[in-house]
Amino acid sequence: MYNNSERKSGLCKDQLITVEDLAQFKAELLEALEPLLRSSKTFNDKKWLKSYEVRKILGISAGKLLTLRTNGTLPFARIGGVIYYDQQDINQMFENRKLKQ
Repeated sequence: MYNNSERKSGLCKDQLITVEDLAQFKAELLEALEPLLRSSKTFNDKKWLKSYEVRKILGISAGKLLTLRTNGTLPFARIGGVIYYDQQDINQMFENRKLKQ
């Protein structure tokens, strides 16, 4: 008849799914995703990023970011004791280093 996984999930392989079922699933999925999308901060909307944001985006250490600054690979601005990076400069750094094949 039904295997164990079908009994546990309440679904079986020959079960019909209606358009109404799909609409309900869509509504439930969007409702579940909405808080996640609201809570996640995207740095793409900001023009100027702080060091921790750049490290998080690039997945690099503070030492590697320092190397990128000191060898001129990534331009920056220092205001007070805080270092800022322009989002466009980060994108340009990738474009400049993109391999053409």
